[in-house]
Amino acid sequence: MNRVKRNHTVIPALINEIFKPDWFGGIENFTTNSPAVNIKDNEKNFELELSVPGRNKEDFKIDLDNELLTVSYTAKKVETEDKPNYSRREFSLNSFKRTFTLPDSIDAEHIDASYENGILKFVLPKREEALPKPKREIKLS
Repeated sequence: MNRVKRNHTVIPALINEIFKPDWFGGIENFTTNSPAVNIKDNEKNFELELSVPGRNKEDFKIDLDNELLTVSYTAKKVETEDKPNYSRREFSLNSFKRTFTLPDSIDAEHIDASYENGILKFVLPKREEALPKPKREIKLS
């Protein structure tokens, strides 16, 4: 006869649920504000994508100081007369600041940025000398 060991997690899970901060009056969860990032290394450039849905492109601040690319967003609070009574609130437009150290191979004068469909995208072109050289044959003399 096979014995199956059961993991009785019902009671601890229930206790964890009761004492979660948002159980009492919809207190916001305090999680990381840093957006998710994708970095692609293409032949002629790098593409840097930040997932930042629901924001206005006018509210982003992008600075380039030497080899440091800093992207920040400051959330603006909009006060309304009607304050909704949330029973649970898990998302909000939080402020964030993210800094990237660019490699020496980037041509900083020609960086391009765009914001579309919740993705903040940077095209970071590589310097001419950093581009891959075509294969060539060397003749012996």
